[in-house]
Amino acid sequence: MIPTAARALLLRAPLRANQPASLLRNAARRAYTSTPDAKASAKNAFIKERAATKHHAAETAELWRKLSIYVVIPALIVSSINAYNLWNEHWEHVAHDIPIEEKPEYPYQNMRTKNFFWGDGDKTLFWNDSVNYHKKDE
Repeated sequence: MIPTAARALLLRAPLRANQPASLLRNAARRAYTSTPDAKASAKNAFIKERAATKHHAAETAELWRKLSIYVVIPALIVSSINAYNLWNEHWEHVAHDIPIEEKPEYPYQNMRTKNFFWGDGDKTLFWNDSVNYHKKDE
């Protein structure tokens, strides 16, 4: 038996010569398969899932914002203070050491097989006069 909506559609639409009968059959089939409740529930489920995803994304973004502000920034401040204190302790220790000119130079230090092509040829690219020393006389 054909449902009422499909029957009304079939009666209202006269069969024309250029209109295939499959269109009329499809109209009758649609009445059986597409109920308004099924469409509404599928649409509603999609909207609920979309809203849940949006809510989850907002919560996650808020979590990372709080972590960045309340964990990372204080950790950076504490680690910077620690690094500053270690830096000062190191240079206090170096100040009590013997002068760099009086330190012995061992044969494995500052080995040169040929001169560097920059500067005076004796200093490496990362040479620091306050830390590195090379006795040329001996």
